[in-house]
Amino acid sequence: MTVWLVVLAVGAATVVFKASGPVLLGRRPLPAPLAGVVVGPVLLAALVVTQTVGGDGQIVLDARLAGVGAAAAAIAARAPLPLVVVVAAAATALVRLLT
Repeated sequence: MTVWLVVLAVGAATVVFKASGPVLLGRRPLPAPLAGVVVGPVLLAALVVTQTVGGDGQIVLDARLAGVGAAAAAIAARAPLPLVVVVAAAATALVRLLT
């Protein structure tokens, strides 16, 4: 029960945090220092790289890298997100099958 309370509390805090920007700024443009910094995509990219090639204190190049590469190619081809996920999973599975 305690775990679910923590999950709900963190979820609620996340919603409040994410909604605070649009609510506080309204229709006003972003301040100049914030306009050049896009934190969300940068953090997402860092997470993807860390999870793709990160190992126990070392860089690991395995099938996950092929999956991310295939997903990047599918995104570049403007494929819908469900197809991007399927392409990435298939590429990863194929490389694992062949190695």
